Amino acid sequence: MSYTLKIFAAEDVSDAERAQAAQRFRSALDSSLGDASLVMPVYRAYLRLLQTHGEHLRPWPLSPEEQVLAEQWEAAELAATQAAFGPDRYMGDADFELSD
Repeated sequence: MSYTLKIFAAEDVSDAERAQAAQRFRSALDSSLGDASLVMPVYRAYLRLLQTHGEHLRPWPLSPEEQVLAEQWEAAELAATQAAFGPDRYMGDADFELSD
């Protein structure tokens, strides 16, 4: 299963910088989760947890399996964000969007 990644960045970021950031993001995300085919299923499951429990009620009342999934996604997202944008987010308010 493949997925589409779109990087949103400040206007002063060149297309080449944006493409490089996207490649770093994708590589780190795939590596963190073990395979590109796992990205969308894990992401969708995490979004369901987020929708159910909200962003502000942490820790969430999760089953052990859900807790593992949430931790895996959050670690993968952090690794991908840091790989793409740098630990100090050199691309300003850069963000991402994933879709099928």
